[in-house]
Amino acid sequence: MAARLFAPFAGASLLALALPASAQDHSHHPAPPAPAPTPVPATPPADPHAGHDMPAASPDRQTPDGGPQAHDMSAMAESEDHAMTSPLGHWPMTRDASGTSWQPDLSEHGGVHATRGDWAFMGHATLNLTHDWQDGPRGDEKTFVGGMLMGSARRDFADGSTLNFRGMLSPEPFMGKDGFPLLLAAGETADGATPLIDRQHPHELVMELSASYARRLTDHDSVFAYIGLPGEPAFGPPAFMHRMSAMDSPEAPITHHWLDSTHIVFGVATLGWVHDGFKLEASSFRGREPDEDRYDIESPELDSWSARASWNPSPEWSLQASYADVTAPEQLEPDEDETRWSASAIHARRLGAEGWWSSTLAWGRKINDHGESKDAWLLETAVSPDDRWTVFARAERIETDELLPGPGGGHGDLHTVSKASFGAVHDWRLAEHVRFGVGALYSLNRVPEALEPAYGGDPDGGMVFVRLKIG
Repeated sequence: MAARLFAPFAGASLLALALPASAQDHSHHPAPPAPAPTPVPATPPADPHAGHDMPAASPDRQTPDGGPQAHDMSAMAESEDHAMTSPLGHWPMTRDASGTSWQPDLSEHGGVHATRGDWAFMGHATLNLTHDWQDGPRGDEKTFVGGMLMGSARRDFADGSTLNFRGMLSPEPFMGKDGFPLLLAAGETADGATPLIDRQHPHELVMELSASYARRLTDHDSVFAYIGLPGEPAFGPPAFMHRMSAMDSPEAPITHHWLDSTHIVFGVATLGWVHDGFKLEASSFRGREPDEDRYDIESPELDSWSARASWNPSPEWSLQASYADVTAPEQLEPDEDETRWSASAIHARRLGAEGWWSSTLAWGRKINDHGESKDAWLLETAVSPDDRWTVFARAERIETDELLPGPGGGHGDLHTVSKASFGAVHDWRLAEHVRFGVGALYSLNRVPEALEPAYGGDPDGGMVFVRLKIG
């Protein structure tokens, strides 16, 4: 197994992320001497903020002595404050995860930042080249590229409101419509006719195109609106590729279609209200999951709805409970609707000057039109003692009727299956915002006796990968 798992890669991948150049000078220029009769020092005092980006001085907004210094310092303080707060409200940007979801305030926030005029830009990227191996009669091997490129543009207004645009792209469609091998996974289709089983489907080329507008009402309250085509409605914990406890693993969770598969829907509109660490939000969205064409933009149809309550009681914790009424989510079952429930708790803490530890416990339930329910549980954790090493693990358990077909070709009997995986990645910093990493993981699947003939017992699998991170 080890020889096959650590087989050499067939190629390499390169990624370039371009951001708008900063319109600001990175060095602070002293204010010129003011006209007489007001005296000024020949050499202004040293600026403790020298070297920071800041807006250019405005000649019509001067200090009492005639120089632009006060305007510079005020604008700079405002810019630094904006860089630290969320575009959806007056809380730390580190609280933001995918869509409008929350994570603990002590979470990591990465990205390359730049400014141009009144706009602030942020971008980051992760690209994985992965060799995947899954054992047993239903296993397979594949080398593929996954990851995402994400960017945002933000403008803050004098009245305290914020406009934000965000886009996210994925290279996953290039791996092919049948995705990559992942035992016990099911959901969606590769050809529009047969279910995709024991494989993880690729995500769309365009994973998010969204806009949001937020308005601060008081020191404790704010409201926001979010629209996306595609985007993420108010349901579940953050999507797995955005959770700190999961983002270092190239393996998708088999609980994906219970907890966070709605992270990419073609058409979503969300309204939310926030009071300090408490948030209520509701969404209208298209319930149908994306079809097998991963390159197009599908037409929006707001036929489903969801609601989510989130609470960050302290910087270390983020809790959420959510409900969704989803119209015809599965392409192969257009007459079958679902209701979904989700609850999760995410914990994060800092380890020394550079380290962190993040864990997620989540539960999801799907209920079909006949009242049949299927539950899923997830526990995952990741520890990074410094910026070189990250160790991650995940345990999952799902109730599923999609692994073996029924007599008429539809869903079969309900089975409870489980999966556990463990891995690590080592990074080398190539530049201030660029890291290259090499990692591997091992997974073990457990199936009930009725599924053992199909899977050859309890099969295992693994992945080796190299990655490039910018941000």
